[in-house]
Order: sequence, then structure tokens, then C-alpha cells
Amino acid sequence: MNINIDAIKGQTFDAIVVGSGISGGWAAKELTEKGLKVAVIERGREIKHIEGYETAMKHPWEFDHRGRPTNMAAEEYWAGMRTGYTPNEEHRYLFENDKQNPYIEKKGGFDWIRAYHTGGKSLLWGRHSYRWNKQDFEANAKDGIGTDWPIRYEDMAPWYSYVEKFAGISGQAEGLDVLPDSEFQPAMAMTAPEVHFKNEVNKKLGRPVTLGRVAHLTNPGKVHTDLGRSSCNFRNKCMRGCPYGAYFSSLSATLPAAMRTKRLTMVHNSIVSEIIYDEATQKAKGVRVIDQNTMEVREYFAKIIFVNAGAIGSTSILMNSKSSRYQNGLGNDSDQLGRNIMDHHLNVGASATVEGFESDYMFGNRPNSLYIPRFRNWGKDKRDYIRGFGYQGGASRDGWGRGTGMDGFGATFKESLTHPGKWNVGFGGFGEILPDPNNRFQLSQTVKDKWGLPVLEFETSFGSNELKMREDMMHDAAEMLEAAGFKNVNAYNRQGTHIGLGIHEMGTARMGTSVKNSIVNKHNQVHEVKNVFMTDGAAMASSSCVNPSLTYMAMTARAADFAVSELKKKNL
Repeated sequence: MNINIDAIKGQTFDAIVVGSGISGGWAAKELTEKGLKVAVIERGREIKHIEGYETAMKHPWEFDHRGRPTNMAAEEYWAGMRTGYTPNEEHRYLFENDKQNPYIEKKGGFDWIRAYHTGGKSLLWGRHSYRWNKQDFEANAKDGIGTDWPIRYEDMAPWYSYVEKFAGISGQAEGLDVLPDSEFQPAMAMTAPEVHFKNEVNKKLGRPVTLGRVAHLTNPGKVHTDLGRSSCNFRNKCMRGCPYGAYFSSLSATLPAAMRTKRLTMVHNSIVSEIIYDEATQKAKGVRVIDQNTMEVREYFAKIIFVNAGAIGSTSILMNSKSSRYQNGLGNDSDQLGRNIMDHHLNVGASATVEGFESDYMFGNRPNSLYIPRFRNWGKDKRDYIRGFGYQGGASRDGWGRGTGMDGFGATFKESLTHPGKWNVGFGGFGEILPDPNNRFQLSQTVKDKWGLPVLEFETSFGSNELKMREDMMHDAAEMLEAAGFKNVNAYNRQGTHIGLGIHEMGTARMGTSVKNSIVNKHNQVHEVKNVFMTDGAAMASSSCVNPSLTYMAMTARAADFAVSELKKKNL
């Protein structure tokens, strides 16, 4: 056997991070800043901050198809088409081609939206950033659903503060138990109809309405400007990539912070096929990767491994990591790998038209919405289902694009489109999905992708709890719009909506109290392979009804702190 010692040395690190998205970026930052030599292994291509944002500065008329998906894109991005926006011309280059990266919907439907490149979906996320409340961490135990969280809000609160200060979260403090306040930068402004809506809904229905809490800098501090980040420009072209670094992403914030330590190595185009388990030490010793372009197989070695490839990607790696000890996937003594897929169910709410406010407009194109916190099954309210939902939405005026649906032509017609159109308002619900072991994915036994890895087979569907909740989500949205006095209220509950559409996939390698009921412990360690950590959506034991990314950030920073402490104690 010929062993290239130099090559092994060049592929040996203190820590390996799999994936460069929101949680992977945070792992890289925290581990390098604490003195570790870190390799981030990204399965996709390299994208560089600013220069890599191909469409960020383009005008509508500079797109061949005015931003719309082509017939070819509609066919190849078949899962993305269900979102209504991901295959659009402005940002399609940042999403994955579903035809080239197939998966199987064995039962029901699952919308698996992916982004394989530096920064992952941190370049594409909706940026709404909310803390979970105390009850969110207690609900599973209270309801006898899934498995109890081994942590509580008090464990997470200091880490929420820690990541919020670095990321930069704009928002309004409200003092609500249901939606704990964050470390806020100044909030963005509401429009006049939104202020009216907020006041009327609060007065008539007793429901709070606030500005969305979003990861956009409105008053950057030195920690942000030192990385080249600046204030939000209110362009609302965020999904194309932000050249100003105004919104938080791995590319604008955590990876540059890690890079300046000079302890970060980025490895692109490298698909992690499995974690290498050492039977003698009962630890992982590294990862095996496949070069997505050349098919070359390489191995990288480290003392600790953070698996941050997304809820589905991370768990599929553990499933593929088989050994004589773990024949059903690394750490899978509980048979929970791949189970309990969660998301937030949406495509339900209401819209209306607004009369008056003709002399009012808005500042720029606000990349944000209003947020209505959960009010069902909270306090004295009791429903025939458990958990709850919140809403995102707001008011805006029709722009020049309204001309496509209007009669008219010529100079007078064109001139009319230079004036603002009517106000419209709408709110869509985000509802909690309960953990269900039957909502799952498995490795196909018969179909492999072009890299020789098993294609994933999904079985997912809404349960009765979600279906009952959706009725309230529709009716309550209409009720609030009517309470505000808006006209032509249209309530909707779109059928054919799948799990995954919220792009908040969670579960699949849940955190729990023992190796018998879960994959990872309270420190996000795989129970019996303690140098492997999972801190992305895979670890979630329940889903709450708020956007989850802030919790992933806090969970990652917390786990990284513990991991380094354990390394220093020589426990890993």
C-alpha cells in the first residue's frame, strides 16, 4: 500500500464543517475564532461575495424573458415551480436544477428546494428572524408529542443575544411572551394603511401587529462595518445576492469573519458521501468526499465534525455512513434518522383592497413585511387542535406592472402608469407542523444519482392537526382585514400545498433526552459518536410557527462553544 503522508497532512484539520449555509457559516466562524484549524466542505461551486452576484444590479429589461421562468426552466426546476418564484430568471442561478438532482416522492408530496454553492440558502432566505418562546421548548412534553426537548429557552437566550448582535436584526421591541424581543437595530417603517391595520386589529381584536424582525442592518456597528457590511438600501432584490452585505449571509458575515483568522480552508465541489467511523475509538475520524466534477474520491480528517448540510442533506450523510457498528446509519440506534420531517405550512390566508390613503406612499422597496404573532392556543384561547400560527404580510401600492391587466394604449395610458396605483393588502399564515415519525425519507434501494449515491425517497403529508389549523388560518386572516375596514376580502386555502414549501425543513435527526428516542443530545452531539455535531434544522424536535434560522444560528454557536471546551478537556 502506498500512503501519501503529505497529502494526509494537507487534509487533516482540527474540525471539519460540512456545508457553508447559515449554520455551517456560524460553525466556521466560532470554531476558527476559538483557535481551531477548520475545513468547510461545500458540495457546490464557489460564489464570491459581491462579484458572484450575477444579477444583483440588473434592470427588468436586461433579462431576456423579463424575469419569468422559461419553458425549459419550468421542466427542469419542477419542484421549484411549486414555490412560484425560485425558477425565475433573476435568481434561478442560485437554486438547484431538480432534474439534475432528482429525488422521489413515494407518498404524498415534498418540495425540496436546494442551493448548492458557497453560502447555500443563506443567500436566498427570507431573513425573518424570531426567537422561540418558552412554551415552544416545552410543548412536546406537555402535549405528549414526539420527544421532549432536552433544552429550554433559558439555555438558548444568551446565545440568541450573541448571534443577534453579530448578524444584525432590525425590529421593534413589544414585550410579548409569545414572541420574545431580540437585540434589535432600529425597525423599518410601516406604511399608512399598515399603521391603520395595526391600530384597528389591536383595538377590535386585541391582537398585536409588529414589523417583521429581519436580518437587515439599519444602523450597522463596527462589528458589521469591519466586515464591509453596510445599511440596507431598500432595493428588495435580496434573493439575487446583496453586494452591500446589508442582509446577513454566510458570504457577507460569518465566512469572512472566519477567513480573517487565517485558520479557514474552503473546499468546494466536494460531496460528502459518508462520515468515516473508527470502531476502535468509537469516534468519527473524518469524511469521505466525491468531487462533483471529476468523481475523484478523497478523505479529510479531523478531531470534530460539524454536519451542517441542511435537515435533509445532513441526515442523508449519516444514513450513508454505515459500519459494522451502525448498519442502519451513524448514530441511528433509535431508528429516528429521516423521520419527523417538519416545515411550516402556508399558502393560506386572505387579501383585500384598501380605499383611501391616496396621498401616502412608502419609502423605497422595503424588504420586509408585518408580522402578527401567534394568538391561537395561547392564554385563554383553546382550539380543537394544538399549537398555532403567525402571519406575514402587509400593504403596498400597484406599480407600473399593473398595466399588463389594464385596457388602454398610447401616451395617455403610459402616463397613467407613472402614478402609483391602488393599495392592496394581504397576509399569509405560517403554521406549526407536528413531528410525525411517518413523515420521513429513506435511501432508495434501487435508484442512484450520477455520483453513485442513493436517491432519497420521501413520504410526507399534512396530518389532521395541520388541516384543522388551516381553517382558522384562513378565517382569522379575513376577520382581521374586515376589522380594519378593507374591501373585497378574499380568503384562500390552496389545496395541493406540500410539506417543504415553506423551505423550513426540520427534524430528521432530532434532539432528545436519550439514545433511545433521538439522534443528538442537548449539546447537539450524536449520542454515542460524541465528536460529531448536528446544529442545523435536522436537530429540531419540534417546529414552532416562527422562521427557524435564528434558532439554528444560536444552537450552532452554543454547540461550538461546548465542542471547543470538550476538546480542551480532551473529552473528544
